[in-house]
Amino acid sequence: MLKGKDIINTAQFSLQELDLIMNTAVSFEKRVKDGEVIKNMEGQVVAALFFEPSTRTRLSFETAANRLGARVITVASAASSSAAKGESLADSIRTVDGYVDVIVMRHPMKGSAQIAADNAVHPFINAGDGSGQHPTQALLDIYTIRKEKGTLSGHTVTFVGDLKYGRTVHSLGYLMALYGNKMIFVSPKALRMPEEITADLRSRGAEIEETDDLKKALSVSDIVYVTRIQKERFENPVEYEKLKGLYIINRALIDQAKKGITILHPLPRVDEISTDVDDYEGAAYFRQAHNGLYVRMALLALVTGRV
Repeated sequence: MLKGKDIINTAQFSLQELDLIMNTAVSFEKRVKDGEVIKNMEGQVVAALFFEPSTRTRLSFETAANRLGARVITVASAASSSAAKGESLADSIRTVDGYVDVIVMRHPMKGSAQIAADNAVHPFINAGDGSGQHPTQALLDIYTIRKEKGTLSGHTVTFVGDLKYGRTVHSLGYLMALYGNKMIFVSPKALRMPEEITADLRSRGAEIEETDDLKKALSVSDIVYVTRIQKERFENPVEYEKLKGLYIINRALIDQAKKGITILHPLPRVDEISTDVDDYEGAAYFRQAHNGLYVRMALLALVTGRV
């Protein structure tokens, strides 16, 4: 179903495809935890091109490829590639495509994923394109929600923080709409969800509420998805300083939230979730990060037809 396909954004998925990804991830999680030596992608080569800093996404993709028996070639920064010499993205991708079986890329430019996919013959996976999308993060997010909540529908989900530049919330919003969940967007006006995304989600039948009242939103939410205010997206550092500490999730706030609320965060966190929340039972963000391994194993195996 996904063999040979590119993974560019979350709007591309059907419920059937999402079920396949989730169930494949479950299978790989069991195999890894059972200590199995997995060879599904033995003999294959994966390119991990990271033109923007990354810890979790890069390491989990590389680990996923290694766990599957594949080999990995990497670009760890734009400075270490021919991009530093002025080579175009299209030319870089055409070159790398001749060496590998699948390409994974993170790039600071919105829309770069589509350019890369258009210039690759082999499957391409978007690991984040600027303020655009981060589909594999959203997939591990719903894998986590399914594990934590038992179901992917019937929830009220609050998104809080940087909704303007936050590619993780842009991606997850489409999946939450697909599963019929209500969404509450909490942010300062300067960092509201882009109108084109909100309008598109509503056109798909999504129920959306926009507010700046975090406490009220948490009182009715089953899940809160927290994002950091991204310093690297701001041209004006004064504006960043003004907004960075506006919404902080601490234990006192969680104690007043809806009972059983689950806290997600794509990480890294700065100060938007206090460490006193870490021992709360519903604090799932580190479990969420670990789930990325199994989902990315599933994606690599599915797009290369090695399931």
